[in-house]
Amino acid sequence: MTTHAGHDLLHDLTPPADEDPLVDVARQLLKEIGEDPDREGLRDTPQRFARWWREFTDYHPGTTDTLFEATTTSQLVIVSDIAVWSLCEHHLLPFSATITIAYRPTGHLLGLSKFARVAHNHAHRLQVQERLVADIATDITTITGAPDVAVIARGEHLCMTMRGIKTSALMTSTAYHGAFSTDPALRAELLSLTRS
Repeated sequence: MTTHAGHDLLHDLTPPADEDPLVDVARQLLKEIGEDPDREGLRDTPQRFARWWREFTDYHPGTTDTLFEATTTSQLVIVSDIAVWSLCEHHLLPFSATITIAYRPTGHLLGLSKFARVAHNHAHRLQVQERLVADIATDITTITGAPDVAVIARGEHLCMTMRGIKTSALMTSTAYHGAFSTDPALRAELLSLTRS
């Protein structure tokens, strides 16, 4: 039989029904690393931690499929320097990446801002850079109907910079669809244009 005092203690340890469970996760994390979550400076940290995780993973980029009629089908379209943040799924640490997306339209042009929206849509989740470029390339192919799509990402991963070897480095990963995977001249043109 639970005493009144025991019931009060249990009640004090149970987070309010409307409190985000991530708040308790953050409080426990702070305790595990030797901090006092009730000290000044940390009292609101669990709530901020919970809000940030929800904001990042619940992010919605808006409409990604606004298309316009293309005037030519031989043009190479490149959108570069799209900056995104994502989270390494192996260590839950951030990585930043700069994304370049290229495609050859086949009747429709994708609205300029939609490239960034597609990139952010895939970045705002637990991710690895190799899958990030593959998912972006697949989306661009699906949305535009263009078979020739290339995505290049250059990223710095804090799971390497802040832990382990503790060295900054850039990782480059690519996804080539259609002619980008079979035509060396087209790939060379893309790489030449992105270097200038």
